[in-house]
Amino acid sequence: MKNTIRLEEAAMFGLSIYVLYSLQAEWWWYLILFLGPDISMLGYLAGNKAGAFIYNLFHHKGIAVIFFITGILLPHFLIQITGIVLFGHASMDRMLGYGLKTSEGFKYTHLGIIGKK
Repeated sequence: MKNTIRLEEAAMFGLSIYVLYSLQAEWWWYLILFLGPDISMLGYLAGNKAGAFIYNLFHHKGIAVIFFITGILLPHFLIQITGIVLFGHASMDRMLGYGLKTSEGFKYTHLGIIGKK
């Protein structure tokens, strides 16, 4: 089952790259796709509960979809691209085994403990 989930997340990550390409996004958006949302880890400086909340806010696919749809409806390119980046990054993280965080600490996710097999 774990491999099926990883394949599904890989497909969604690939879709986000394709959409960025289709929208003719600048090359630096791809860098933001890989690194940008991880700035939310700084929330852990305020403690585990605040860190998990802020991290999950930037890694929740529902929020990414809301951004993307809002960007289409307005229409506003930056909001649309932000949604794609958030969605793609969340998919990439889950593909690698990093899930939404619990308030226990950074290594505790909805997919299990990071690094534990």
